Amino acid sequence: MSDRSDLAALLGSRICHDLISPIGAIGNGLELLMMEAGTRGPEMALISESVGHANARIRFFRVAFGAAAGEQRLGRAEVASIISDMTRGGRLSIEWHSGQDLSRGEVKIAFLLLMCLESAMAYGGKITVQVDGGRWQINGEATKLRIEPGLWAVLADPTAAPEITPAVVHFPLAAEEITRRQYRLTAELGTTAIKLSF
Repeated sequence: MSDRSDLAALLGSRICHDLISPIGAIGNGLELLMMEAGTRGPEMALISESVGHANARIRFFRVAFGAAAGEQRLGRAEVASIISDMTRGGRLSIEWHSGQDLSRGEVKIAFLLLMCLESAMAYGGKITVQVDGGRWQINGEATKLRIEPGLWAVLADPTAAPEITPAVVHFPLAAEEITRRQYRLTAELGTTAIKLSF
């Protein structure tokens, strides 16, 4: 155990691991019920949609908050599946452009930064993720942004100390992960666009 952030990541992995199986089982059971009943009413549709969304978020959180040790890799297809499931039916769209094989540690940082953008784009918008030659570029565009300068300052300076609530814990976690992996983040915050790269 090298530091406290490792312990937090292991905790994230444990929680997601323990939840993903029962959520999947609920989804499977729901499918069986719909097959037997031969009908798909609004109640069943609502439950199915909620289970699908919960499953997608748990898969996303498993990467964002979980452990990413050593040279673990993630395939592009798996990442694209997580992103697609998580944004289905939502106000936020994410386009992901990358090679086939990705560093899990880098995807972890990207997912945490996506959560930062999601916080700023509460009214919806479009995010584009581009990976080229090991350089990550994450751009968000929206007609209206909600930027809290203190939180974004944490990404540039992990020693900054704004008030952190559970809703914005991804900001300091992203900053810690970027520092721990010795990357340098650049951020451009505009009135309708945010550009991040590392």
